[in-house]
Amino acid sequence: MPVQSHLKHPQEQPPIARQVPAEITAHGRKRIDPYAWLKDPNWQQVMHTPSVLDADIRAYLEAENAYTAAVMAPTEALQDKLFREIRGRIKEDDSSVPAPDGPFAYYQRFDPGGEHPVFCRHARDGGPEEVVYDANKESAGHAYFRVAAVHHSPDHARIAYTLDLNGSEYFALHVRDIASGAVFPDRIENVQGEMVWGPDSATLYYTVLDEHHRPCRVMRHRLGDDPSADKVIYEERDPGFFVGIGMTESRRFIVVDAHDHTTSEVRVIDTAAADQTPRLIAPRRRDVLYEVSHHGDRFLILTNADGAEDFKVVEAPIEAPDPANWRDMVPYEPGRLIRHLQVFADRTARLEMVDALPRIVVTDLAGGGEHAIAFDEEAFSLGVQPGFEYATDTLRFAYSSPTTPYRIYDYDMATRERVLRKEQEIPSGHDPAAYVTRRLSAVSHDGERVPVTVLHAVGTPIDGSAPLLLYGYGSYGHALPAAFSPTPLSLVDRGFVYAVAHVRGGVERGYRWYLDGKGPKKTNTFLDFIAAAEQLIAENYTAAGRIAAHGGSAGGLLVGAVANMRPDLFKAIVGEVPFVDVLTTMSDDTLPLTPPEWPEWGNPIEDPAAYDTIAAYAPYENVVAQPYPHILATGGLTDPRVTYWEPAKWVAKLRAAKTNDALIVLRINMDAGHGGAAGRFERLKEVALMYAFLLLVFDMAEAG
Repeated sequence: MPVQSHLKHPQEQPPIARQVPAEITAHGRKRIDPYAWLKDPNWQQVMHTPSVLDADIRAYLEAENAYTAAVMAPTEALQDKLFREIRGRIKEDDSSVPAPDGPFAYYQRFDPGGEHPVFCRHARDGGPEEVVYDANKESAGHAYFRVAAVHHSPDHARIAYTLDLNGSEYFALHVRDIASGAVFPDRIENVQGEMVWGPDSATLYYTVLDEHHRPCRVMRHRLGDDPSADKVIYEERDPGFFVGIGMTESRRFIVVDAHDHTTSEVRVIDTAAADQTPRLIAPRRRDVLYEVSHHGDRFLILTNADGAEDFKVVEAPIEAPDPANWRDMVPYEPGRLIRHLQVFADRTARLEMVDALPRIVVTDLAGGGEHAIAFDEEAFSLGVQPGFEYATDTLRFAYSSPTTPYRIYDYDMATRERVLRKEQEIPSGHDPAAYVTRRLSAVSHDGERVPVTVLHAVGTPIDGSAPLLLYGYGSYGHALPAAFSPTPLSLVDRGFVYAVAHVRGGVERGYRWYLDGKGPKKTNTFLDFIAAAEQLIAENYTAAGRIAAHGGSAGGLLVGAVANMRPDLFKAIVGEVPFVDVLTTMSDDTLPLTPPEWPEWGNPIEDPAAYDTIAAYAPYENVVAQPYPHILATGGLTDPRVTYWEPAKWVAKLRAAKTNDALIVLRINMDAGHGGAAGRFERLKEVALMYAFLLLVFDMAEAG
């Protein structure tokens, strides 16, 4: 079926956004933005109260949604089939492995049909279940409902939890008595999602958001007090730094972390003297990151200081932790990126990455000996799952590969015995032998080798005829794991090849891989992705014009950029909450993420070179009159990260510029933010829409 043959009725023609040219001048450069009007001047109020959205903007967004619904109407049965298929791979009554903490073991489970988790516990060695918080029950009556965190108090008598009811990520903090279920009147608004209990089980530390949606202050609240009387523990004055709260594994110190993407500064509060002023570990130094753990009379610090680009571990005395007293514990080793350090009473576990594959290394703190936990698949994913207990020999980790569902292991660090505690169950069935995983290497424009993970069904012909979905991200040092996901199997089983490009901007090949994909070197990210596509073509996995590119958020920037640069390679582009209006956003310091993002992208307000660099690749700025792939863009009305007007402006400009009959559609979730629908099954409907769109534009929709 030709892609647009069903667009027969006038009401199915795309909305045409009016153009209201807005002239913008910076550094002597002038540009015109014809769709700037789509940004509501009261956008901050819209985040809190979506109903106040400007009527003209709402009408336009609703027209876009109606058009998308009309275009996709012939695929409704297919969407339903895909939804049921994907849902069929999810165990409805699933649960996590209980994590012991003193007399109890805590876990989450899902009820059949439940959209949200139920937080539970039982006695450490088993026994009857006790429901701590039933998010599924509490979500009744809410169009959007998200629990960011549920933490029990040290005495196991209460829980603190944070809720977002519109997707804006403005959370409210609540406290509940576990035994009675009674909710304390201590409701605290406009907080970030995380919080930490004090050792007395009557004190909470939390982070508040300022008027620009930036976490800026750490507060201390005592149960029973009016929140207006809460004490400021730390306040960050630099709008480019966000503040976070946490605790060392030993529970001896509360950790206050101020950071942007490349610089951090940590303060600690000794829980033995919780009224003290937070104590600085090391003053911030540009492009120096560090994280703090505690062991005995010393701090263990993971850092890239002193030229340790791929990080090292140092130790420092508690009483004098400044950098002059840092001593190497795990020296820097080029090419070995230390991602995470987990500290126990007798050992540490490091999650490392070498040549784009992870490994776990266990170190005996008394003797200094260490060993790695071995795995044998060609491509796989590992993740350490921190527990509540410090004095334990048990390390819990998760393992998967593109063909192997998640397995949760408890590993005895002393005996080196590995116990499988849980294996992801696929109710509809899954045979790993029916699929093939490969790791390829694509040569980019400058000779760098880009890892590419490939998944396909055994029977898929590798002769250049297969459609291919290529996923990428490439920002903020975020590594894409070679992990199992049951979702893409709906395309793989229909003949698609699924591939992940581990492009620069992530850390798959070390911290340098990140540095070479940010700021003035950002175009490496896009060229790596193009190289991955070309390598897949060269090895006959697909052909030019048979590729769909998929990315979300900063990954949406990636696919938006390559749509402008090499539209001939791609049949379709899917940008989920795509960060496509980079120049405008990075030039607006009132937006929530802009100042903290300048180290990632550059500051076009103050730096003409950064302005020119961003202007040269920003997807929205570089839309031109040319043939474009078919494009699906999504957004969320209350998204504080990638605001709704970015995909809306992009789609309007693409539709006006394209010189072919490409299908350009936009779906804005009017009841959600950055993550889309909050429920575990409602989110799958959005995935089903995306997959149906791909099958439609690849002329595979009728086959189902």
